[in-house]
Amino acid sequence: MTATPEGSTQEAKGLSGGQVGLLGAVVIGVSTIAPAYTLTGALGPTASAVGDHLPAIFIVGFVPMLLVALGYRALNNAMPDAGTTFTWSSRAFGPWIGWMGGWGLLAATILVLSNLAGIAVDFFYLMLAQLTGDEGIADLAANVPVNVATCLVFMALACWVSYRGLEATKTVQYVLVGFQLLVLGWFAVAAFSKVADGSAPAGLTVDPGWFNPLGVESFSAFAAGISLSVFIYWGWDVVLTMNEETQGARTTPGKAALSTIAVIVVLYLTIALAVLSFSGTGADEFGMGNADIQENIFAALAGPVMGPFAILMSLCVLASSAASLQSTFIGPARTMLAMGHYGALPPRYAQVSRRFQSPGYATVVAAVVASVFYAVMRVVSVNVLSDTITALGMMVCFYYGVTALACVWYFRGSWGGNVKAFLTTCLAPLVGGLLLLVFFVQTAVDSMDPSYGSGSEIAGVGLVFILGIGVLGLGLVVMAVQYARSPGFFRGESLVVGRSTTDA
Repeated sequence: MTATPEGSTQEAKGLSGGQVGLLGAVVIGVSTIAPAYTLTGALGPTASAVGDHLPAIFIVGFVPMLLVALGYRALNNAMPDAGTTFTWSSRAFGPWIGWMGGWGLLAATILVLSNLAGIAVDFFYLMLAQLTGDEGIADLAANVPVNVATCLVFMALACWVSYRGLEATKTVQYVLVGFQLLVLGWFAVAAFSKVADGSAPAGLTVDPGWFNPLGVESFSAFAAGISLSVFIYWGWDVVLTMNEETQGARTTPGKAALSTIAVIVVLYLTIALAVLSFSGTGADEFGMGNADIQENIFAALAGPVMGPFAILMSLCVLASSAASLQSTFIGPARTMLAMGHYGALPPRYAQVSRRFQSPGYATVVAAVVASVFYAVMRVVSVNVLSDTITALGMMVCFYYGVTALACVWYFRGSWGGNVKAFLTTCLAPLVGGLLLLVFFVQTAVDSMDPSYGSGSEIAGVGLVFILGIGVLGLGLVVMAVQYARSPGFFRGESLVVGRSTTDA
């Protein structure tokens, strides 16, 4: 039976319903996760933290994602609202925690939008260098003014497509995601083939020990690895933020979330094993322990693995980052739309484009903030990509954890002897949420050390900590300002705290 919230009804926000089905939702979910982009940026840092236990960390990172996704599905079934984390946490815990949960999602997406744009810039100039045969063109990505200007162009194009609504988004994503999966499959087969014929640099045989998470040398390294693996799974929840625009708003988004995660974990394990077997984790030229190639593993390995077809990998990562850059706008735009709709942000954030029935104002704001953030970070940090990846992992652990616990609290006492409901709305999200919050705290403590991440620091404090905790602290300030300007939401006038009154 479907759970219903006390004192609340679904409120229309002006979005166009029924635009996306199950397949379209899964495609958009995969595009937001962007497997080619995430792997090229995360394989190196994760391997440097956990060594050859990379597959184990990917599997362990998958477990809390699956547990949390079950909680998301239950909450969406009860309250299909585009505000997701913000709305659900507000219903369960009240406006203050709900607001910070929404802020956590916004912060994570702003961080990843800047990172996506950075990866797109790097592979854009690498692709041009490969096409023209002029290696010097690839060096343009290291030119800060050129890099930032190109990033702004990519951001503007992605914003334009997203502004035009989910129909335009879906059409673009079918092409980009299909190409991405095809090239990644090609890369994996080519890497395993070179291992088999003895031409791979490392040429390692798959070892069962790689799948043992207990082999990681310390809990800090384990937590760092999990935070990074959380980053590579992050993005599946976009299929829930577009629930008001999906066919079967109560059931389809939940199915799409679980399907997306299942597809991704199989793909990630395949690529991880291929790269680990081919390169190993040493510090040699093509080893994942080589700091010079860790930010862009595929840029270094595409040639040795794919030979003259290496340009396809450049196109693949470029397509992946461009696709995710565009689809990632869905989450923050619809979260800000919901926050504006319920009075947690100024009313202009609730504006919907009459022509495209999309959250136009919020989409533009997301693009502007992400662009400014990237420009500043490119100047402050020489390793902006790795630092934002690690900080993003912290943000994701925070807001996923809060949402999972909101599921437990919202459905408390409604299980009525229903074992399945207890497992999916209590036990699974409780374990998943607590695990993610533990990883969040451990990573926050460790990241205070200036040597954490890229080694960048401000006043002796690690830049990763400043990015992660500093952004959360900024959220408290913005929340206080919004309370002073418009206290109605914080008094419970627009979103009433409630609980499930029937079995989930």
